[in-house]
Amino acid sequence: MIQYCKRCVMPNTKPDLFIDDQGICNACRNYEKRQVVDWDSRKKELHQVLERYRNKKGSNWDCIVPGSGGKDSSYQALKIKQLGMNPLIITSTTCDLSDLGRKNIENLKQQGFDYLELSANPVTRRKLNRIGLTQVGDISWPEHVAIFTSPVRLAVQLKIPLLIWGENSQNEYGGPATAAENNVLNRRWLEEFGGLLGLRVSDMIGLEGIQAKDLIPYTYPSDEELQSVGVTGLFLGYFIPWDGYSNVLYSQAFGLQTSPTVIEGSAVNYENMDNHQMGIHDYFKYLKFAFGRASDLVSLHIRRGRLTREDGMEMIRKLDGKFPWTYLGKPIEKILEPLEISIEEFIKICDRFTNKKLFVTDAKGNLVKDKKGNLQKINEDNI
Repeated sequence: MIQYCKRCVMPNTKPDLFIDDQGICNACRNYEKRQVVDWDSRKKELHQVLERYRNKKGSNWDCIVPGSGGKDSSYQALKIKQLGMNPLIITSTTCDLSDLGRKNIENLKQQGFDYLELSANPVTRRKLNRIGLTQVGDISWPEHVAIFTSPVRLAVQLKIPLLIWGENSQNEYGGPATAAENNVLNRRWLEEFGGLLGLRVSDMIGLEGIQAKDLIPYTYPSDEELQSVGVTGLFLGYFIPWDGYSNVLYSQAFGLQTSPTVIEGSAVNYENMDNHQMGIHDYFKYLKFAFGRASDLVSLHIRRGRLTREDGMEMIRKLDGKFPWTYLGKPIEKILEPLEISIEEFIKICDRFTNKKLFVTDAKGNLVKDKKGNLQKINEDNI
């Protein structure tokens, strides 16, 4: 039986999420701790850090903001600029960039930023998409590796020691206490929480003809290279109360565009708007752990008092874990076409990665699906 947090809607099947003897998950406990944080003190600490890294001569950028033009990175860039810094925004292009994602990138540039975009070799990327999907059930494996490695590589090469990241996902969504309280993103954090899923970048060499030189955008700099520049990455969410929804409101005032409808598999219209493959990525999380992106988002709003748990549960029953026939309006056939994977092959891959202990099966052990290919969890709540 799946156990759910009594306060939000997160299940105990989520990796690194723990539910205590009172039935409350560690993500909710982390949020409780934010109420007693001395945010004024944290903000002073942030000012001191930024002052230390500010380029007094104006001969180089003060810091790097890794950004996609979405709600959080737009907020990061705008906030850092508001604090008097001169950042360079670096984007690692998504695997299947949407029109809306491109509009938001162009909008952010127009707010007065220097900007650099790295688009990894699409031929290699498609191979990595296919390997990620078939070997670890994550089509977005190359994207999630590149967004954490490319900006750091460029930080070394451009000799810009400070990177400003957004939220610490281990604090926001639940994770080990030491990781949740961390305010620094480094190699150790990347290897444990950066989405590698046990598949190292070096493991790709030799697969589908991939060579080491093809993996440069995905390869983290050596310790010697990092030390030579003194590269460090900070989570802005450690210093400033982090709320994705308020980030949307703030960024919209500066031109951020959102989807006209709730995004497929999500519960909102304002995030993950830049990559058509994201629906498949989120769907595989549901197959493995019986919760999807809608559960994450609904839980964030419950913790902040914007939704009741009862309404949240109803929302995820309606929205979470639906078969990703489209994402941002693009049909799944078109999304899979560059990877040379048919719908039939995709469904077989889905079934291979589905945790049958978490979903209803028939007498022969086959997964029970409705007419649209949707699964049914063994239990929707703690009943």
